[in-house]
Amino acid sequence: METVKSFLFIAVELTILFFVITFLISALQAYIPYKKIEHYLSEKNTWVGVIAALLFAFITPFCSCSTIPVVVNMLRKNMPFAIVMIFLFASPVLDPTILTLMGVILGWKVTIIYTIVTATFSVIIGFSLTKLGFSRYVKSVMMTGYEEETKSFHWKGAWDETLTLMKGVYPYLIIGAAIGAVIHGMVPTAWVSEWLGQESWWIVPIAAVVGIPLYIRLSSMIPISQVFILKGMALGPVMAMMISSAGASLPEVILLKSIFKKQLVIAFVLSVITMATLSGFIFYLV
Repeated sequence: METVKSFLFIAVELTILFFVITFLISALQAYIPYKKIEHYLSEKNTWVGVIAALLFAFITPFCSCSTIPVVVNMLRKNMPFAIVMIFLFASPVLDPTILTLMGVILGWKVTIIYTIVTATFSVIIGFSLTKLGFSRYVKSVMMTGYEEETKSFHWKGAWDETLTLMKGVYPYLIIGAAIGAVIHGMVPTAWVSEWLGQESWWIVPIAAVVGIPLYIRLSSMIPISQVFILKGMALGPVMAMMISSAGASLPEVILLKSIFKKQLVIAFVLSVITMATLSGFIFYLV
């Protein structure tokens, strides 16, 4: 009975938050100058391109898989490899809807640190892969079906987009709420505190590695993380698992193999694990 009550409470809270936040962000999408951002992405001034890539990653609410067609389009337009990589790493982890949910549920301090850390590591990894010459491992594969569109604001459009996003993401949110409720009701707090609440360094990389094959979307990880933290799990491994599960998933890796050679695919996975692990250690410190 306690598990059911916990599920209903988490589900209702997340439903209200997700719907309101999604609608507001969908309405604001009409005012975002996508054409200008695309222009800045191609800028010769490196740091203008970096800022544009991070901004574009933030305003495009994509999961790791739906990022791939945009990456292909950027490569087709011969945008700098470093800028494309920054977008690839940042887009799945800097979702505006999920960041707002994270702020409400996990706290704004955690969300701000998460945003700064993931954005910084995305930039570092993007430039590192470029310096190491990984651009030569991009295949000459083009993907069709991705077109930019100019949006004009109207309430019905915002409503339709909200419903579309709800259909795609909301089920994962409910799955996360269900898993969180089961953890809350059935997993002993003492066990979580004893085994996962320690500040043992080895827990963080394990959590980072485990996050990738699980393919738990960031929207599902929010309620799960909330419950784990309430149970006494240390913030470091929670954030490491959250970042790795959002940054790289098995479906995404399979899609990446169609546009990247195996050397770059392996480098991508290792980079996400590294970013998740180091981020976890940073959360231990703060």
